[in-house]
Amino acid sequence: MTELKLQTYRMDQSAPMGQIRAFLAQQNLGIDPDVTLFDVIWDADKIVACGGLADNVLKSIAVDETYQGQGLSLKLLTDLTNQAYSQGLFHLFIYTKPRNTKLFTQAGFHPLVSFADKVVLMENSSTRLKKYCQYLSGFRHSGDKIGGIVMNANPFTLGHQYLLEQVSKQVDWLHLIVVKEDKSYFSFSDRFAMIQQGCAHIHNITVHSGSDYVISRATFPSYFLKDEQIINSSHTAIDLQLFRNYIAPALGITHRFAGSEPTDITTRFYNEQMQFWLQTPKLTSPAIEFVELPRTAINDRAISASLVRRYLQEKKWDKVKALVPETTYLYIQKLHQSI
Repeated sequence: MTELKLQTYRMDQSAPMGQIRAFLAQQNLGIDPDVTLFDVIWDADKIVACGGLADNVLKSIAVDETYQGQGLSLKLLTDLTNQAYSQGLFHLFIYTKPRNTKLFTQAGFHPLVSFADKVVLMENSSTRLKKYCQYLSGFRHSGDKIGGIVMNANPFTLGHQYLLEQVSKQVDWLHLIVVKEDKSYFSFSDRFAMIQQGCAHIHNITVHSGSDYVISRATFPSYFLKDEQIINSSHTAIDLQLFRNYIAPALGITHRFAGSEPTDITTRFYNEQMQFWLQTPKLTSPAIEFVELPRTAINDRAISASLVRRYLQEKKWDKVKALVPETTYLYIQKLHQSI
């Protein structure tokens, strides 16, 4: 019997991706494009187990049936965890099949939400999400209609501002959660500042920093892969169940709002999924009413952040100015002057 060997491959190196893909396909698994590292266990020239790491998320973990019971899952998990720790990533998640829940629970991970028999999201803490929700509950406001919006605002446009102004008139209080991932054209700190400045005149709103539990690389990785037009229903199911089961109750949110999406495929699909997951009676948590508002337009063309970014790259400052609040325009100008 040959000795099993574990080898680590980074995606920017000569990883045997053809063999890894073929092995995972046999396990009814694929490879998300955000995976940056793979651990592979070999028996001679045959892959018998593998697992991937995408920032702080462990995924695509599989072991050949004939090699199960030899501790290979734990071996992969230990090495991938150490790889993450070496990068300063200590808050870890696992995407895996629901049938593996018991195995990873024994390794210190705890289930958060699952989607049918396809996927379960787990994290390496039994209390972190609870503590986060306790923190959020300190920002609750009284009222019969409490709104919630999750926004990336890359950058903050007149369309975003219009949406916030319209929703603020319809609710007793509005909670705006800003996507925290630094995977956009503008950094989180810049996006957060532009939003705060652009809604300073709205008095019944709280602007929150996002987290790993709301549209993040852990809950909704395909959101950050729009250029590849990758849409994963498992990701939207995970993200929206987390919002409905935990985030909304913590803040007392009764309604979630979004602007209509005429062009971006990923965002439009996400809106459709919100309609289902926030309102379906299949979940035991209180339903959240989803409200989609028509997007504002200029000269019959919807205002979009992607269009603003295109004009910025083309240095068409007059066109940028026509699509963003003055606060955003001045902020972006200062950013470009500092480059």
